[in-house]
Amino acid sequence: MSRLQTLKQNVLAHLGDQLNLIEAYGELTLEIPANKWQETCTRLRDTPELGFETAIDLAGVDYSTWGAPAVNAAEAFPARFAVAVQLLSLSNNWRLRIRAWVPNNEFPMLASLVNVWPSLGWFEREAFDLFGIVFDGHPDLRRILTDYGFIGHPFRKDFPLSGHVEMRYDEQAKRVIYQPVTIEPREITPRVIREEGYGVGR
Repeated sequence: MSRLQTLKQNVLAHLGDQLNLIEAYGELTLEIPANKWQETCTRLRDTPELGFETAIDLAGVDYSTWGAPAVNAAEAFPARFAVAVQLLSLSNNWRLRIRAWVPNNEFPMLASLVNVWPSLGWFEREAFDLFGIVFDGHPDLRRILTDYGFIGHPFRKDFPLSGHVEMRYDEQAKRVIYQPVTIEPREITPRVIREEGYGVGR
């Protein structure tokens, strides 16, 4: 039996009665309901047959325009936002991806996993900053990549691609300042130049 199949059996034996386990491309993804997020993650860490003592990464995802126009994301997915975490078991030498669909598209909120895997503290701040996902119970949830006065969440699919204000550090004021900026939209069509007879007889 392969390592992946052993992990799959262990996950199903300990958690499978309440969760959705997806196998694709040689990897396993465990979907966890938002209301069982913290509890299930604690079991993933503390159950010796699973042994996920390390969380490598956490990322927010905005599915609002996924697959458009062929797919209607609102019908294809249970929520607009999701949180995915990559787990590693050093003791058992296997990996698992876990995902939770975050309820309430207007104010997405999910329990923080900082008490389960402290390494996720900065990753949760990043998902909050870029996607606006609030992690309930995080000890220091504030922006980490954008300025504290920044408005909006730049990784959301509906965030504007261009704006009217730029931020820069001002040497004289010794602080970050905002100032109006004018952007003239223009369309650039590249010109292709090829030598005569290119591709003929080759």
